[in-house]
Amino acid sequence: MTNKIYEYIDENNWYIGEWTRFRKAGYHFNDIPYRLLEHIDAELSELIERDLDEEYNAFTTVVVKYGSPMSYIQFVLNMINDRQERDFKATSHKGAILITEKDLLRKVFFLSKDGVKMTDFFGQGQESEMAVGDTILIATRNEGKTAEFRKLFDKLGYKVENLNDYPDLPEVQETGTTFEENARLKAETISKLTGKMVLADDSGLQVDVLGGLPGVWSARFAGVGATDDENNIKLLHELAMVFEIKDRSAHFHTTLVVASPDRESLVVEADWPGYIAHEPKGENGFGYDPLFLVGETGKTSAELTMEEKNAQSHRAQAVKKLVEVFPAWQSKPL
Repeated sequence: MTNKIYEYIDENNWYIGEWTRFRKAGYHFNDIPYRLLEHIDAELSELIERDLDEEYNAFTTVVVKYGSPMSYIQFVLNMINDRQERDFKATSHKGAILITEKDLLRKVFFLSKDGVKMTDFFGQGQESEMAVGDTILIATRNEGKTAEFRKLFDKLGYKVENLNDYPDLPEVQETGTTFEENARLKAETISKLTGKMVLADDSGLQVDVLGGLPGVWSARFAGVGATDDENNIKLLHELAMVFEIKDRSAHFHTTLVVASPDRESLVVEADWPGYIAHEPKGENGFGYDPLFLVGETGKTSAELTMEEKNAQSHRAQAVKKLVEVFPAWQSKPL
């Protein structure tokens, strides 16, 4: 079998791997927790099915940039899955990382040194598949927005739910005058009602020539209950006398708030600059995406694929910031 080079790069991680005769690793760069990675490598090596007729039965990795245990574990599992046609998955649960293969629990990493009660860890009176795995409840009923968050959180091992999974929850009125106030209202209220970790965002479009409007009123710019099309028509009307694209500068803004019972909420923010087009284009996305020209690309957000959008959008940037600070926030004493 031809040996293959594996590589994964994103803003926070850079891993390179290949199959070799003997396990070895290269942690030769600054700020790499090599003892931790050696432990992970040793544990994951036990999952490999040894084939005496196969020349390469071990993996070698080079860690150029290290983001989190989950990202590294997923990288190695992907190597094993690809080479040996396995089906390993990593799931974050109660602060630990579970390694499963189909319906089997194969490894548990980072379990609290003080232990965890079985009923707390696995739940009671629930199907095991549903009881295992940390869940983030997204405080929205918008399936388009949920799909973006699900794509971003899947690789972190989190299950994603939204308010459509909780039809009896009351609507939280967005009475704040800033993005953070509205996001806090949603996240903290729903967290108290459900006892769950809740992520809420308040996102909006801010057009410079309109003094930052529609801003926190983006979803109801054309009135309460307005559709996306109605809001877009209203925006085009407001900009009817602004002809030059350079004068139609704008940015999408996102504030994310993660709330959990008995814990101070976590807040991150991000912007995505661009311009407002003279007419809608594209079939993807939602909201103002058909009118939002991305930077100098000439494409609207609605003309981007989900992958392209998730690589650069305001929400994607905010989630990347969230990923950087989330582990430290989650591990703080209550």
